Amino acid sequence: MPRIKIALPEKFVFSTEIPIYIQHINYGHHLDNAALLMLVAEARVRFFKHFGWSELDVGGPGIVVADVAAQYRSEAFHGETLVIAFAAADFHDYGCDLVWQLKEQASGREVARGKHGIVFFDYATRSKVKVPAVFAARMAGA
Repeated sequence: MPRIKIALPEKFVFSTEIPIYIQHINYGHHLDNAALLMLVAEARVRFFKHFGWSELDVGGPGIVVADVAAQYRSEAFHGETLVIAFAAADFHDYGCDLVWQLKEQASGREVARGKHGIVFFDYATRSKVKVPAVFAARMAGA
C-alpha cells in the first residue's frame, strides 16, 4: 500500500495552541493516534469560531466530516504544546479539504499533518448543500 503524502499549503489562515495532557498519551508514552484526532477536532471548532461560525452554522449550513487522512512526522509527548494550523483547499461544489499541521511549539518540530474532507450540510433537510459564498470568500481573502 502506498504511503499517504499530504502537501501543505503555502499559507495557513488560522492557528491555535493546545497542550498535550496525560490523557492524550498512550502506552508508548507518546501522543495517541485517537487523541490526535480529538486535538484536531478541538482546533477545528476554534477555527470556525475564529471566523464567527460554528460547525452547525457556517453562514447557514453546517459541516460534516466526510473523510480524514493523517501523516505522522514525529512523536509528541506529555507537557508539550502543539500549534495546530488550518487552511482550506481543494474546493468542490459541496465542500473542501481542511488541511492541518501540528508543530511542537518550543522546537517547531512537525508532529503531524493531515486533512479533513468536509461537506456542507443542511441539518434540517439532512442533505448536502453548496459551499456557502461567505466561507469561500473568507478563505480566499484570509
